[in-house]
Amino acid sequence: MFYYDIDPVLVQVGPFAIRYYGIIFALGILFSFLAIRYLAKKRQLPLSSQDFDELLVASTVAVLVGARLGHVISSWGYYSSFPLQIFAVWNGGMAFHGGFLGLVVAGYWFAKKKKIHFYDLADIAVIPAALALAFGRIANFLNGEFYGTPTSLPWGVKFGNIPEFRHPVQIYEAIKNFVIFVVLWQLHNLFNKKVDQKIPKGTLFWTFVFLYGSVRFALEFVKEVPTYAFGLKWGQFWSIPMVAIGGYMLWKLCSKRES
Repeated sequence: MFYYDIDPVLVQVGPFAIRYYGIIFALGILFSFLAIRYLAKKRQLPLSSQDFDELLVASTVAVLVGARLGHVISSWGYYSSFPLQIFAVWNGGMAFHGGFLGLVVAGYWFAKKKKIHFYDLADIAVIPAALALAFGRIANFLNGEFYGTPTSLPWGVKFGNIPEFRHPVQIYEAIKNFVIFVVLWQLHNLFNKKVDQKIPKGTLFWTFVFLYGSVRFALEFVKEVPTYAFGLKWGQFWSIPMVAIGGYMLWKLCSKRES
C-alpha cells in the first residue's frame, strides 16, 4: 500500500503557483492539436495552417468551458456556497463529459464552417484525445483530487487526512484511456491498410464513445462520489447515453457496411 505525499505544486512564486495539473493539461491540448494536424494532413483534409490555428482556439475554449461547467454542475452544492471558486480552475475540477460535449460542438461547428465531413475530423481527433485524457488522469492523481472507495488491495493509496486506504481510481482511469488509445490507434492502422475495403466514417469516433462510456460506468462503482437516483453516480448518468448511443451507432455503421 502507498501513502500519497506528492506536492502538486511544481513552482511557487508568492501567490502564484505552477501545478503539475495545469502543465499536463496544457501539454495534452498541445499534443492533441499537433497529432490532429498530422493525421489530418495524412488523410489529405483540405485545411490550411490558419484553419488549424482556428481549430486550436475553438477546441481549447470549448474543452475548458465545457469541462469546468460539467464539474461545477455536478458539484453545485459546494460551488453555490463558494461561487468565486468556480473560476479557480488551477485547483483542478474538470469533468470529462462536459469537456467532451463542448469539443463535439466545437468540432461540428468547425467542420460545417470549413465544409468538411464531421466524421473526417472526429475519427482522427479521438485518437490523441484518448492519450491526452490518460495523462490528464495522472494529473488528477498528482493533484490529489477525487479518490476511490476504501480497499485492502496492495495498491491502495492513503490520501492525506482521508480515512482508510483508497482505490486509486485516477490511475484506473488513466489505464482505461491508454487502452482505448491503443485500440483506436490499431483500428486506424488497420483501416489504412485495408484501402480496398470501405470503412464507414464515424467508426473510430463511436468506438471511442462506446468504450469510454462502458468502462467509465464500471469504474464509477469504486469512486467515492455521491449517488443520485437509482443508486447511480453522476458519471454513470452521463455514461449511459454514451454506451447506448455509441453502441447503436456502431451497430448501424456495421449494418451499413454489410449491406
